[in-house]
Amino acid sequence: MNMHLGGIMKNKYIVDEPMILIDAIVNKLEYTHKKAKSLLTNEQVYVNNRIVTKYNYALKLKDEVIIKSFNSNAISNVKILFEDKNIIVVEKPHNLLTISTTDEKEKTLYHIVSDYLKERNKNARIFVIHRLDKETSGIIMFAKNEKIKKLYQDNWNDLIRYRGYAAVVEGIMPKKEDTITLNLQENDNMKVYVNKTGKEAITSYKVMKKNKDYSLLDVDIKTGRKNQIRVTMEYLKHPIIGDKKYSSKNNSLKRLALHAYKLIIKNPLTNKIDKYEIEIPKSFYYIVK
Repeated sequence: MNMHLGGIMKNKYIVDEPMILIDAIVNKLEYTHKKAKSLLTNEQVYVNNRIVTKYNYALKLKDEVIIKSFNSNAISNVKILFEDKNIIVVEKPHNLLTISTTDEKEKTLYHIVSDYLKERNKNARIFVIHRLDKETSGIIMFAKNEKIKKLYQDNWNDLIRYRGYAAVVEGIMPKKEDTITLNLQENDNMKVYVNKTGKEAITSYKVMKKNKDYSLLDVDIKTGRKNQIRVTMEYLKHPIIGDKKYSSKNNSLKRLALHAYKLIIKNPLTNKIDKYEIEIPKSFYYIVK
């Protein structure tokens, strides 16, 4: 499928009397005051094709106010890889949350995909099957109903055949390929660390390319622990570039160099093996040329 989400206009108003922007959104476009504030904060309001975030922006006669779905913003360059009546599989950009946190409710992949589905069916719902870290890009699958979510989640480890990540790490790996088993635990500061009482995490890697400074790895995780690859690479003293949280002092790519590029999974309804694969960012190859 490989199409982009976004670009669907939700509302438009040509100013017929001077007023401030938030009043136009509430009174003319019929949003709640809370939602109007959210639209402005999240840069979804355009006046004469320019983003405006000030609540008290003064509108003039014949100004054009456009409200766009969050999924039409630049951050929402989300590709649909597959969609049917049960699931939707998309490519998440880096620096985008999968789901909301206490600090961020709207700028999430969940919100974007939900908006996209609701444009076609106002009663549409989505359910999280698995997640990626905010800084990690790559393949994510959502369910369209709770039954499907449960089928995938309850049998996730049995259904998964391969979870492939591309990672660029600092330095040259000691082996061309290896499997590392660690026990990981999370502390009160939400940082994961190696601890013998933690949960088992199994990570395999193969070196795809290297130079004197970096190694490009193909990583397969056998378990799905939080920050698993990032902690494992820190433990091996080859942190992922851009990963300040886990000891990297190099940010040459201006992002965390971790990308979930392949997912091979057994479909619990059909028992067939489904394969989803996307390109590894060209910058990952370029830095190790």
